[in-house]
Amino acid sequence: MSQTYRGACFCGAVTLEVTGAPEAMGYCHCGSCRSWSAGPVNAFTLWTPDAVKVTHGETEIATYAQTPASERKYCRRCGGHLMTMHPGFGLMDVYAATLPDLEFKPSVHVNYAETVLPMKDGLPKLKDFPAELGGTGETIGE
Repeated sequence: MSQTYRGACFCGAVTLEVTGAPEAMGYCHCGSCRSWSAGPVNAFTLWTPDAVKVTHGETEIATYAQTPASERKYCRRCGGHLMTMHPGFGLMDVYAATLPDLEFKPSVHVNYAETVLPMKDGLPKLKDFPAELGGTGETIGE
């Protein structure tokens, strides 16, 4: 039986659930994620879109797409960030903080060339993205 994790926006108007295991978990250091999250890094959990289900408040979800690579979804009422669809990857990033019961086990840092918060945790630091997702796959030191 697959595990289901539930989450919500800041005010609770939008609720969602994800089922199974994420495809990957890690940290993104790109300027777009930093600006969107208002933090020095974004903790991501990547899921196939069919594993993500909005269970309440779908009409309250707004989308902002600065580029075609990321469709950022948030609550119209509170502005709470929920997830980002990455059409080119075929994956949905449900922000780690949106899923409080999911044990966050990061395995990689992406876009580390843009970091403003160096992290010495022994995880691979990718300059941009993995090669299989269109990046160079190049790692850089901590």
